[in-house]
Amino acid sequence: MSLTTGTSTEETHPRLAAGPASLAEGIHPPSLSSEVPPSAPSPQPRRARDQNVRVHGAAHRLLSLLVAGATKSAAIVALLLLWETAPRLGLVDRTFLPPFSEVATAWWALAADGQLADNTYASLVRSFSGFGLALAVAVPLGLLIGWYRPVAALLGPLLEVFRNTAALALLPVFVLLLGIGETSKISIVVYACTWPILLNTISAVRHVDPTLLKLAKSMDLSTPRLFQKVILPSAVPVMFTGIRLAGAVSILVLVAAEMIGAKAGLGYLINASQFNFAIPQMYAGIITISAIGVTFNQLLVAVERRLSSWRVSADD
Repeated sequence: MSLTTGTSTEETHPRLAAGPASLAEGIHPPSLSSEVPPSAPSPQPRRARDQNVRVHGAAHRLLSLLVAGATKSAAIVALLLLWETAPRLGLVDRTFLPPFSEVATAWWALAADGQLADNTYASLVRSFSGFGLALAVAVPLGLLIGWYRPVAALLGPLLEVFRNTAALALLPVFVLLLGIGETSKISIVVYACTWPILLNTISAVRHVDPTLLKLAKSMDLSTPRLFQKVILPSAVPVMFTGIRLAGAVSILVLVAAEMIGAKAGLGYLINASQFNFAIPQMYAGIITISAIGVTFNQLLVAVERRLSSWRVSADD
């Protein structure tokens, strides 16, 4: 190699000529911040946010339920306040309408000594027995009359005669024919509950959507399958209107029946309290009947919603 070439090499690469120490100083390692990826976000803030959302949602639902409950119970609370204050202010005679607090005290005394439980049990057994028998008879009969025209033509005149006869008007007849025991009381409940269920079932079957019936018949469904898949689901809302009416009638008619020749029951309790001039106890029995009616109606509403869960709500 020539001297000239070597000189030019040294001038061109001075760091190589200076040695390894100089070379090491000229080389800088890459920054660690450019090589290490950013750390993943911690799951703790996300969990906290989700928990806060759940807490706020639960609080909102609770507040909505409280507002709805206060709205629904406002009229009842106002009535109870009026009931409490009117006798105390002399607006009504407290002998015949005692304050609500005295009625509540009498109700608690009846519940404590077992009279209320015994009489309520007797009334519920009679009422539910008559209601159940009416349901078992009226629903199948209503389906037959509503679907088969010959059956409707045969039984129609007979139904028109009895549907316009009040149950309480026939109460003496039931007592004369069946006695003053349990049979007459349950029978009058069966008679009174049959008509709302029967008439609403007939109307429900006759007003099933014709389009659904045509589609079902085009699929060659048998009559039992047609009732199971089309007619019964479509008829549930109208049928339960009659069933709920029958539930209220079963209690009201029974109370009237228990006032004649009964030795137990809420009707007997009310009648006996009236004769003994125990007015708070009489109102306690009336309140118990009202509470049973409301509870029974809400139970039927829950069953109706369960059976008609396929329907689309208007709020959806």
